[in-house]
Amino acid sequence: MTEASHRPGRLGIGIIGAGRVGAVLGAALHAAGHAIVGVHAVSEESRTRAEALLPEVPVLQIPEIVERSEVVLFAVPDDALESLIAGLASGGHFSSGQILIHTSGRYGIDVLGPGREVGAIGLAIHPAMTFTGLSLDLTRLRTASFGVTAPGPFLPIAQALVVEMGGEPVPIAEGDRPLYHAALAHASNHTVTLLGQASQILASIGVDDPGELLGPLVRASVDNALASGDSALTGPVVRGDVGTVESHRDILRGFASEEGAPDIGEAYLALARASAERAHRRGALGDESYRRILRALALDEGSGSESDETDQ
Repeated sequence: MTEASHRPGRLGIGIIGAGRVGAVLGAALHAAGHAIVGVHAVSEESRTRAEALLPEVPVLQIPEIVERSEVVLFAVPDDALESLIAGLASGGHFSSGQILIHTSGRYGIDVLGPGREVGAIGLAIHPAMTFTGLSLDLTRLRTASFGVTAPGPFLPIAQALVVEMGGEPVPIAEGDRPLYHAALAHASNHTVTLLGQASQILASIGVDDPGELLGPLVRASVDNALASGDSALTGPVVRGDVGTVESHRDILRGFASEEGAPDIGEAYLALARASAERAHRRGALGDESYRRILRALALDEGSGSESDETDQ
């Protein structure tokens, strides 16, 4: 390593990947006083982002960044991380005492094993937020949590870096990383899908700005769910309003057929069942109402009728 920060206690950090995450975290670390010694950016979009968020930071090739850096931050796609680390290790690019950090939610520190075998320190720091790749993300970092995985003696380093970026470190055990990441993806990605589906329905009936209509409702629902969990659930399923559920089922089936959007009807049925099951488990939905709701949500069109007296 030939380059480092000139300030005591500060680190020379190289950024591999100037996507939305890497460029923003690099800017946050620079704002905390660390020296960003180089950034790797391949696409024109990444180069533009690096110029905006990391001005005057040289765009370098990956081996040169690793050679210059005390800390190497890997902000690359999950599927590229393992082979990249293995290739750099086999090429002799890592050094003892060097800190290797990745931002993947899926992986812990085992994926950094080839670097750790030569004495490098491995840290996993995953920001639990979505990124635009713009400077406004720097403000959002101040309310974000980071899933942090590190060997015990080095956990304080990972936590300190997160705090310096304005975030809140949340320790995640190595073996729990896949489940942690699945939970975050389920909550974040599928929320976007559901809002997209709801917006499509509203737009089809002439609502000019579905987001304006949905915004207050969805924000209140999210706030209530985060504060109160399953007890925040409201609506026809938890009330046992079978007729309303059947109406939703039928109208969405028709909409899906007309609009060529089968995902909407399927998502409603699957999530309504999940809502019913969770409400039933905590006693908010009685046994009889639960059975009637499940019949209304059955995939077989003939099994959803209120007049079906089976399973009474």
